[in-house]
Amino acid sequence: MPSSDAPPRSGPRAGRREWMGLAVLALPVLLLALDNSVLFLALPHLDADLHPSGPQLLWIMDIYGFMIAGFLITMGTLGDRIGRRRLLLVGAAAFGVASVFAAYSTSAEMLIVARALLGVAAATMTPSTLALISNLFQDPKQRAFAIGVWMACFSGGTIIGPVVGGVLLESFWWGSVFLMGVPVMALLLVLGPALLPEYRDTLAGRLDLTSMAMSLGAVLPIIYGLKELAGGGPQGLSALSIVAGVAVGAAFVRRQRRLSDPLLDLRLLGNRTFGAALAILLVGMGIVGGIYLVVTQYLQLVAGLSPLRAGLWMVPAAVGEMGVAMLAPLIARRVPPASVVGAGLAISAIGALMLTQVGSTLQLAVLVTGVVVVFLGTSPMMVLSTDVVVESAPPEKGGAAASMLETSGEFGVAMGVAGLGSIGTAIYRNQIADSVPAAVPPEAADAAHNTLASATDVAGRLPTGIAAELLTSAREAFTTALNTVAGVSAVLAAVLAVVAVTVLRHVRPSHEATEHSAELQPAGE
Repeated sequence: MPSSDAPPRSGPRAGRREWMGLAVLALPVLLLALDNSVLFLALPHLDADLHPSGPQLLWIMDIYGFMIAGFLITMGTLGDRIGRRRLLLVGAAAFGVASVFAAYSTSAEMLIVARALLGVAAATMTPSTLALISNLFQDPKQRAFAIGVWMACFSGGTIIGPVVGGVLLESFWWGSVFLMGVPVMALLLVLGPALLPEYRDTLAGRLDLTSMAMSLGAVLPIIYGLKELAGGGPQGLSALSIVAGVAVGAAFVRRQRRLSDPLLDLRLLGNRTFGAALAILLVGMGIVGGIYLVVTQYLQLVAGLSPLRAGLWMVPAAVGEMGVAMLAPLIARRVPPASVVGAGLAISAIGALMLTQVGSTLQLAVLVTGVVVVFLGTSPMMVLSTDVVVESAPPEKGGAAASMLETSGEFGVAMGVAGLGSIGTAIYRNQIADSVPAAVPPEAADAAHNTLASATDVAGRLPTGIAAELLTSAREAFTTALNTVAGVSAVLAAVLAVVAVTVLRHVRPSHEATEHSAELQPAGE
């Protein structure tokens, strides 16, 4: 395995067919990002129609990312065995079917199941797209730029999602946002076989079903326990669930070390830079997920914007993130990646501090500027961490490495939503408990205590004067929650910046690594 100082793997430069293949791979990436961003905007509509409880609402948000995290390890390794293109196309078909199921859900429970199926289908696609990029682009500079494009597609999906989703939510019911995935997946199924190469590890053994079950048995109980704690569930049962998940995880690791052909090749983590990049991505994406959750709710439920207008206000942040994703690999050719990532995270900390100054009155300029700065700063972390992971892994382990990368990212977003979201919920409930007007009926007060969306829904059924007082109290409580989440995120980003500069300091700028690779080549090659 290459060390952190090893030169990039070099090969022939890509041509027009390879770049067209990258465009095809961008389709599922755009969709997966779009699917997440659209759901944030659809939350108030879901809450009003399906009336989920607080824990159910969090499950609707999080189960998608958690199922991706649970199945990515299996699917990445499966792609290496049966073919990365084949698995990508199977996942595309499954995602299209699950999208229809989600669109026509008639209960919170049904939507949770649909989101879980979407997560499993997405887990078949995400590692395959990144692993196929390493097959398409063997020249280090081209590969780094292609990864930047790949990462920028997530931002592109974030741009398209709120705008297109907002238009749909203005005219149709909330389920229409899921139907966007159907034509995208159909296009991928048509173009994929013609433009994408097939790749599989011919020396890989059979998929270890026991390890697959153990990986799920490790992730899901931990997530369940965390969710129950966040939702105010029984602490004893929640703690027991977490302990059980950790125990299964420890057994899973021991099994992987004994197997000659493991589901998760722990030797990849023996590369210090590889492991550090995964850890940085995990925490960094948690910051992004938590900030995005509270900001999108603020725009709709505090600022009172329609879904479309809320989506449009998020476009500057997504555009900036997309531009930096394209620019970061170019900067990293001359500047050490540790410096680029560390500086970016420091900038994100500044943006999060700006969000701590947002008030409950309309302050969109401060809010949007803060979000733009946060997203600009996290973009280099996402792109360069991905490049480090892809470069450090052997070609035959590309799917496994990509799945570990995606697991860190998706699990980070989900944990950010759960962790930072739970902090925000706790602050909101603490604030609203002392400020609900006395004239509000007890049942309405209890509902308002749950979430800001519930308070907004209840206020619509109260007399005008009482409703206005309740909304003012609820919006002030939520704004305090947003400020707190932003403050915690600022501290996390600052600490992460120091960690990135420290642990990635041995990674060379790409032009130095390429020159070193040329010096190592024998004469005549």
